[in-house]
This record gives sequence, C-alpha cells and structure tokens, in this order.
Amino acid sequence: MPSDTAQPRHAETAQRVVEDLQAKPGTGLTGEEVRARQSRHGLNRLSRQHRKGAWQILLHQVRSIIVWLLGGATLLSFTLGDVAEGVAIACVLVFNTAIGFITELRAARSMEALLRIAEVRTRVRRDGKVQMVDAQDLVPGDLVILEAGDIVSADLRLLETADIQANESVLTGESAPVAKSTDPVPADATLGDRSCMAFKGTAITQGTGAGVVTATGMDTQVGRISALAQGAEAEVAPLERRLDRLGHRLVWLTLALSVLTIGAGILRGHDMAVMIQTGIALAVAAVPEGLPVVATLCLARGMLRMNRHNALIRQLSSVETLGAATIILTDKTGTLTENRMSVVRILLAEADLALDWHGKTASFTLDDGAVEPAADARARWALTVGALCTNADIGATDGDAASGDPMEIALLDAARAAGLEASDLRRTHPELAEYAFDPELRMMATEHGWDDGVLVAIKGAPEAVIARSGTEMGPDGPRPLTDAARAAWRDRLERAAGRGLRLLGLAMKRADGAGDDPYDGLTLLGLAGLSDPLRPDIPDAIEDCRRAGVRVVMLTGDHAATARAIAAQAGIGGADPHVMEGHEIAGRDLGAASPDLRARLLAADVFARVEPETKLNLVALYQQAGQVVAMTGDGVNDAPALKKADIGVAMGKRGTQVAQEAAHMVLRDDAFPTIVVAMRQGRVIYDNIRKFVIYLMSCNVSEVLVVSLAIGAGLPTPLLPLQILFLNLVTDVFPAFALGLGRGDVGIMQRPPRDPKEAIVDRARWWLLGALGAIITLVTLGAFAAALFGLRLAPDQAVTVAFVTLSLAQLWNVFNMRAPDSAVLRNEVTRNPYVWAALALCLTLIGLALWIPSAAELLGLPDPGPAGLLLGVGASLVTVLAGQPVVWAMGRDPAPQLGGPRGAET
Repeated sequence: MPSDTAQPRHAETAQRVVEDLQAKPGTGLTGEEVRARQSRHGLNRLSRQHRKGAWQILLHQVRSIIVWLLGGATLLSFTLGDVAEGVAIACVLVFNTAIGFITELRAARSMEALLRIAEVRTRVRRDGKVQMVDAQDLVPGDLVILEAGDIVSADLRLLETADIQANESVLTGESAPVAKSTDPVPADATLGDRSCMAFKGTAITQGTGAGVVTATGMDTQVGRISALAQGAEAEVAPLERRLDRLGHRLVWLTLALSVLTIGAGILRGHDMAVMIQTGIALAVAAVPEGLPVVATLCLARGMLRMNRHNALIRQLSSVETLGAATIILTDKTGTLTENRMSVVRILLAEADLALDWHGKTASFTLDDGAVEPAADARARWALTVGALCTNADIGATDGDAASGDPMEIALLDAARAAGLEASDLRRTHPELAEYAFDPELRMMATEHGWDDGVLVAIKGAPEAVIARSGTEMGPDGPRPLTDAARAAWRDRLERAAGRGLRLLGLAMKRADGAGDDPYDGLTLLGLAGLSDPLRPDIPDAIEDCRRAGVRVVMLTGDHAATARAIAAQAGIGGADPHVMEGHEIAGRDLGAASPDLRARLLAADVFARVEPETKLNLVALYQQAGQVVAMTGDGVNDAPALKKADIGVAMGKRGTQVAQEAAHMVLRDDAFPTIVVAMRQGRVIYDNIRKFVIYLMSCNVSEVLVVSLAIGAGLPTPLLPLQILFLNLVTDVFPAFALGLGRGDVGIMQRPPRDPKEAIVDRARWWLLGALGAIITLVTLGAFAAALFGLRLAPDQAVTVAFVTLSLAQLWNVFNMRAPDSAVLRNEVTRNPYVWAALALCLTLIGLALWIPSAAELLGLPDPGPAGLLLGVGASLVTVLAGQPVVWAMGRDPAPQLGGPRGAET
C-alpha cells in the first residue's frame, strides 16, 4: 500500500483514495489486513507527553540564584558551627519553596486531555459486516460509518454523504457546522474548506455518511496539533526574567563586597575565622531573603483577587505577566461574540426586517419603523417557512434545551419571537415529505398539508434559491421576478455578506398534491441574515485596551468578510480593519519573512481562516518583535499557541480541556472584559512588587554599608549575622508584604504598558534606594558611634543600640514608599491598613527580642539601658524626616516614579 500520494487526500477523487489505500468499501478490510496495517501504522492514539513530575516542579522553585546564594550561606554557617543562623536561613528557603511548590503542583498537563478523544468506539465495516470497534484499533483503509451525534475517531476521506454536517470548531474555531460532500477540493484549501474530509475529534451534527480512514494517531490533524503543542516552548515569564537579572546583580555585588571586606579585615590583622563570619554577615545583609517570600505571597494574593473576578491563574508568575501584555491575540467565536447564531435581518422585497434581540425576545422594525411581523405578509411567510423547513427542535419553552443545526435553531427562535410556534405550525400543517439537503442544488425542502393542498417550504444557498425562483413575495402578494429584480437581490446579498452576515434563501410554492419537483417554480420570500452577535460589553473593553496602550488582534477560522465585520463592530482596527487571510501565510517561515511581509503581518488587525501552525507562528513573530503576547483560545487547535504565548488565556465554560490545561489563565465566565480586569490587577501587582523591592533593597543596602563602613573604620562589627537575618525576616518582610497588598493607582490603565525590557530597578530607582539606604546607614552608624564614644557603652551594648536604630529606621522607611506627587500624611501608604498592622506586629516582635531573656541572649542583644534605647528610637526617626525630601526630589525628576508614573511610562 503506497504511503505517499502526489496530491493530498482532499484533492483526490474518492475512487483514487480508495485505490491508493487498497480499501474495500463494499466489504471492508479483513481481520488479517487490519492486523498487518496496525503493525505498520500503530494504534490510533496520540503519543503521551512526558508528565511533569513533582520533582521537576520542586526544582523549578529552587533555581533562583538568590536561593543558591542563601543555600551556600546555610552550608557555610553549619560548617563554621553557627547552627542557629544556618537553621534560620534554611527555614526561609523551605518556606518559600513550599509556597511555590504547592501552588504550581497542579500545572497544565495539556496533552493528556487529547488522549480522551480516542477513548470511544466507532462503527466500521469489516469482513463484510458492520461492527463496533475501539477507536484506537482503526487503521488506514478502514471503512467508517457516520451518523448524527458521532465523534469522528480518525481522519476520513468521505465516500458517501447524505445531508451530513460536522462541527469542526475544535480544529478551526468556526462555530457554524460545515456541510460535507464527496467532491475533491483544491490542494491548497485550508482546513475549514476541506469539505470532503472528516477529521478526528470533530462531531457529526446531522446527516449520515461513510468514509475511508486516511490517517490515524499522530498522523491526523489533531495529532499534528498535539505534536505542535508538545514542541511549543513555553516562554519564561517577564517577572521571572527580571527577578533573575536582579538576583544575578545582587549575587555578584555580594560576592565582591564580601571578598573585599574579608581581604581588608585580614590585612588589618583581624582573625580569619572572624572575617569569614563577617563575610557571611555581609552576604546575609546584601541579599534580601524576604524577596522570594514576599514576591510569592504577593503573587498568590493577586491570584486570589483575580479568581474573585473569574480569572483563574494556573501559575504564580502569570499573575504579573498579563499586566505587562502589549498585545492580545483573541479568537472571535464566544470570546468577542456570544457563540450563538441569531437572525438579525430578513431581506424582503422592497424592505428589510430587522430583529433587535433582548435575550430570548426580539423587537422587529421594518425599514426603521416598528412592526408586528405577523401583520406583514412578506415577513409572516418568511418566518413560517423558516420554522417549517427544519429538523431542529427548541422545545416547548425558552428554558428547554435546543438541538439541531445552529442556523435552524436561529430560524425557530426568530419565529417564536414573532409569535409563531413551530410546534403549532407542524401540528396544524403536518409534514408530508422531506427532501434532504442536496449538495448539488444546495437546497432542502419539506412538504406540508396546507388548506386543500400542499405547501412546499424551501431553504438553501441564497444564489441557488434566487436562481430557481420565478416570482417574489411583494407587499401585495406574489409577483414576477424580473431580471432587474434578480440583480437587485444579488446586490443586496453581496452587501449583507460584506457586513459579516450568513445568509439563507427562503422560498415556497403551493401545489395541489405531493410528489412534484419541490424546487420548480418557487416564490422567493426573502433572505435570512444570521450572525453570531457581538457581546454588548466588547466595544468598551476594546476601548479600555486601546487607552491602556494594548493592541487587540483577532485570529479566527471564520471567513474574511465575517471577521472584518465583527472586528469593525468591536472597534478592532477602527472602521476598516486590515485583514489578512491564512492562505497568504500558511506554511511560511514567518521568522524569515521579507521586511514587507513582516510589516504587513505586524500591522494586520485581523487574521482570517488561520490554522494552528499559523497561530503558533504569529505568536512567535510578535514575541520576536519585542511584544509581550496574551493569546485567547478555546479549541484543541489553540493549544500550541496558548502554551507558546507569554500568557495563554483559555475559556472556562466552552473551552476544551486541552486548551484550559495548556493555558496560563482560564476565564471562568468566558468574557473578554475579564481579561481587562485581570490586566489591571497585573499592573497593580507589578507596581507593588517594584515598591517592595525598593523598600527591601534600600534596607539591605543600609545593612551592607553599616557593616562594611564600620569594619573599614576600625570599629567593632555593629551587627551580628543572626541579627541581620532577624531584621530581614521581621522588619523587612511584613512591611514589604503590606506594600504588596496595595490597591493601586486609579489611573493605572490610562498609561501604556511598560517596556518589556525594562528592569524592575532601573537607574532612577537605583539612585532612590541608594539615597534612602545611605540615610539609614548614616543614622545607624551615628547612633552606634554615639553609644560607644558618647554614652561609653560596652561594644555589645552599642550593638544593641545599632540594632534598635536600624530596625526602627527600616520600619519608618516604609513611609518613604509613597508616590512623589501624593500628600505626605495622606497617601496610598498611610491609607493601607496592612501597613499599620505590619508596623504593629514588627514593633511587638522587636520588643520581644529585646525583653525576652532567651531571645536576647540568642540574638546577642544585652540591655543598653534607658539612654541607649532612647538614643536608638530618636535616631531612627531621622530616616523618615530626611527621606521625604528625597522622595519629593524624585517627583521633580522626569524619571519614572516609585510605582510607575501616572502618565506615560518611559
């Protein structure tokens, strides 16, 4: 059996495919042939992606260079006999690792969901009889029988069709079922246009048929998507990249300071062991141990907030990533639209009947004037025929579940809104015969008893219905359909299609009896225009994105005209969106695209008829252009691009499990505006992270300077390693976490996204934290010197004074984190209740460390007396008094502010 063909299966005749696969449509394959082919092609199932184990997740938590440095400090502390210090640092590492591990343990296992597609049984013809077999046992050449409701279990070339339609939205994203036929299509036809094929994982919505298996397992279209998703490299989150860069800088700075200090101490004659301990103290002082903990807790808090707004985050770092997004690639069906077909306009002779929907009810206007459709003969006949010529069912009440073709359901809904119940019409005018959809004529018909004769109800492709009609229903009844009238109908048809409407022709004929040609001598009633209506809140959400400097681009499997119309209604690309079709870029290496094509791609507002590879390549293209990409999707076809995007957003209600588990975020309400809400929260989180990073690092800079300058000046070490660790875990962590819980600036969505390459701590912020750190350093060293030489305290008592001064100065430093343009006494920091709670807790813990004898002995904090305590408290207040002018000066500088500017960010 040949393995390759000159043409793809969809471009070959059915007979050629049968011959090439050595299939036997009449009897089916024999058991021996099935076993031979199964040994050659394998089972019809998708390959299993390696499951991400708990150990991999655990290693992800400890790969930070800050964690490595602290781990090294832990080992060195144990080596030197500083057990308490080593245990304390180890506890920090364990606590932070546990938070991240527990949160990410249930990360996406996207390809396992794909395997469920194969867990079905299917109807085949083998050994001359029809039998049910496990779908995984199908082989190329098998003859599969299809009926409405079946899930297609392999890729098939259709050999027989009878009014058969398939829902292929999981592959193409197009909501409307696709009519199938046996005729070959061009070799370059897109996936959604391959009408002679049925694909694994899609659903048969109506009709019957049969097809020969052309591909199984990973060779199917869904298998190719599986391979794409497995091969797509998930991007490292921007926050992870920034924190990693910051960590590298801190590590090298720490190592350099430690080596210089140890070397200087040895040259001045200090004991080497003492200098190594001092080096550890510097390492502990320089590295903000609380940074990983606070960042993790802040992100976890943001995750809970987003969850309350129906945005379920699957990975901690993704909380912030959405706030950095510069472009959103969104699908159309169900995200921008309501994912339901509705009749919104019926083109009648000399008039347009418009339907304005309000839930399940609709108001009708005829040429801009309100009308009762039953009062107009043209509208009444069109709605009646639409309700009769159908196999769908919407139940007796609005609450009943509907079944059938979405377009037929829409016709029934329109008739019900006009007061015409399909059940009543069918009871009074029973169906006498049905003529299934004829692919050649592109029409279907039903015959009904009507008065003393027969009414033939017809619907089908508008061009076909117009061509077979001899009269049209005018205001006063049927009248001849002239050539000029036909031209006018076709012109109206083109204009309506250009507005993105799907159109169905409606016609009727009266006959004396059943059995005549149903499509001869028709009376044209009208053209029903259907659309998947835009969600009412979408235009405002798109405008919010525009004001936030975030571009929205639509990716859809739908046709260009429909996509353009929806995009224009939504406000994507303005009144005339730039549309590119999938066939223009399918199969191209976009990374090597010419400058002209690259410019066109980056400027496009809509991509229509796109396939999975194209979506994946577009995500990569935008990322190469420096964009932070958010991508929405719900189908199997979206999984590779969702995984590749910086932030993949899946739909929670209608989304496939594959898409949900490949994504970073799941919208529980399937609403695009939820993305905007989550985006704002992401920006707030990043600003808060920036604030507490500046707070933590300014405190840690002061600790480094206090130790190194004291040693350089020949003074005793003012702080012991365990004291520094206590400060970093008490006076740093709780106020920093309180800053991370801030509500954010009200104007945060009125500024553009930050530069994706921008560091968390840029040049202006390095100057700020350096200045604040210097103030705390001078205050602490001043108090330490005053205790030694002014109060004549013993060195260990002077250390207590330095500890009190430094700990309180760091607490008061939290008030220097306000926005420069805010009031000194009334600002986002002083209004934050968590800040006051953190200060109260920290003051209590510092007091306990000083006055509980065992704690004071462990930390090396002997009582300095009332004068020493008063000196420490008084000196610490200088921090906030001297820090406010520094914050004010930063507000005068054009550089960015603490939490980002209120205007555009540079």
